[in-house]
Amino acid sequence: MAREAGTTLIAAPEELADIVSRFASSDGWIHKVRLRAEGRWYERLYHGPDYDIWAISWLPGQSTGFHDHGASSGAFVVATGILEEHRPGERTSVIHPGKPRSFGPNYTHDVRNVSLAPAISIHAYSPPLDEMNEYELEGSRLVPRERASVDRTGALSIEQVLSAARARLRRLSPDEAYDAVDEAEAILVDIRPESQRAIEGSIAGALVVERNVLEWRFDPASSARLPVATDHDLQVIVFCSEGYASSLAAAALQDIGLHRATDIVGGFHAWRAAGLPFAPPGPTEN
Repeated sequence: MAREAGTTLIAAPEELADIVSRFASSDGWIHKVRLRAEGRWYERLYHGPDYDIWAISWLPGQSTGFHDHGASSGAFVVATGILEEHRPGERTSVIHPGKPRSFGPNYTHDVRNVSLAPAISIHAYSPPLDEMNEYELEGSRLVPRERASVDRTGALSIEQVLSAARARLRRLSPDEAYDAVDEAEAILVDIRPESQRAIEGSIAGALVVERNVLEWRFDPASSARLPVATDHDLQVIVFCSEGYASSLAAAALQDIGLHRATDIVGGFHAWRAAGLPFAPPGPTEN
């Protein structure tokens, strides 16, 4: 189940699946695992000439964002908890402990913890992982993210800040957001300023909370919170006009503990284009 490339033995995906399963069932690695609120924790536990092994921990709401693994094949298995795997045009795969997933080179996916409990997974790549490419989902296609450079002061560009925010979110299409509100009692929140709402229209039932007060309105510990903001398990779906400011806002809500906070891809414009119900702007006075 392996092929030779030069002097390196390349493991096949099926072999990697067996490797991660056997490694996950051992007990020599669990003490190294850490949980990190600001992002997924990960550590390479083995690095050989033909494959490497990684452990990753996932708190609720943490995800990879869409990415590939370059020329490496791979496999992963959930040791504890439950993860989801998302691929464009395919149904979501729910991954339970002991059920490895394997794949070949240039495989693109987004792995997420959408449960209410932490998860730990074991990953292996062959040849050892040395390249990953990140993508944004636009409609049904993946678009490579631009790799913006850090300036000499160490400051991040807004593109980098936006990419980092979106990597933490399980962003929803307009249809997914509509279903979440209809079926799961999620809260839809419009953060556009009044001037934009007057021009573009609105969504019936959405809470209007402008961006400058958003965190105070949804922090359960805030004296200025809304009555609906009773705990950190509340699913808040933020939208703006086109889905940029909303990503930063949803990440800020996650920072204050609302781990299910997310936003709508494409914002209000995408909602309207999808034919979902909205109220057009009213007539203006002369």
